Amino acid sequence: MAAASTTITSAGPSRPARSFVQRLRGGDEVAYLITFAAAGAILFVTALLVFELYVNSSLSRATFGWSFLVTQTWDPVAGQFGALPFIYGTLVTSALALFIGIPLGVGAAIFLAELAPPAISNALTFLIELLAAVPSVIYGLLGIFVLIPILRTVEPAIRAVLGWTPLFQGPFYGVSLFSAGVVLAVMIIPFIISISREVILAVPGDQREAALALGATRWETTWDVVVPYARKGIAGSIFLALARSLGETMAVTMVIGNDPKIKASLFAPGYSIAAVIANEFTEATGQLYTNALIELGLVLFGLTIVINALARLLVAGTGGRNG
Repeated sequence: MAAASTTITSAGPSRPARSFVQRLRGGDEVAYLITFAAAGAILFVTALLVFELYVNSSLSRATFGWSFLVTQTWDPVAGQFGALPFIYGTLVTSALALFIGIPLGVGAAIFLAELAPPAISNALTFLIELLAAVPSVIYGLLGIFVLIPILRTVEPAIRAVLGWTPLFQGPFYGVSLFSAGVVLAVMIIPFIISISREVILAVPGDQREAALALGATRWETTWDVVVPYARKGIAGSIFLALARSLGETMAVTMVIGNDPKIKASLFAPGYSIAAVIANEFTEATGQLYTNALIELGLVLFGLTIVINALARLLVAGTGGRNG
């Protein structure tokens, strides 16, 4: 009997095998494999992009090395290429966009999430989401035909107040680092508002009720309790907006002036990494020229990956805390 019992038991499928078959029939394993492949495809595409940029910039990296990042000369005729003017233009315009966009974006998010009536909040949120979906070339056209004439009008007032600083000296022709920074600020404000509003709304209501029960006003509750609780998520929205401004191409190309020189004045024209790639890649002659532009793309990709990763960690930390 024992032998027969052993024979019957060994003839059937093992418990892990039966469990796998049951999950497969239920669809769990199929769903797992499909979603795992989708997630793996994202990693594969990202790794492929980095690999292609790295391999196709080999001649530029071998020729210039790390000096490529700190050299100011960009002379395709002489075969001298340096990324510093473009890194400078990208960072300056992005910093100016954040300087303008953070107060406006965070302030609007606080108003929409905490202070505005629901009808007004919902209507304005819908309009903000529409602004986030506007193509960048439209912002560039608005910058050329609307923003630059306005900046030419207010430029004397700006110079009268801040002209003593080196940031606002020299002639102003319209296209400039300042114009590019303002256009980028307009573009990133919807992102800051949208994400910050959602983070503020995710703050538990118990925090507000406790502060109000202790005698705090509505504004004191918002500023001293809600905003500090959501500060990591707000910082995450700012980093995401910064990543967007670093990689913006068309709008910046149309208003920045496209001059590969480093100048202290924001009224002077400049250049960004994305703009130089868009303008010169199709006209690049010679392998070194092409490799230098591809290496610029690698530098920009690295900056964007680092900033997006940091923003994701901040947003994830806030979500875990709220949960």
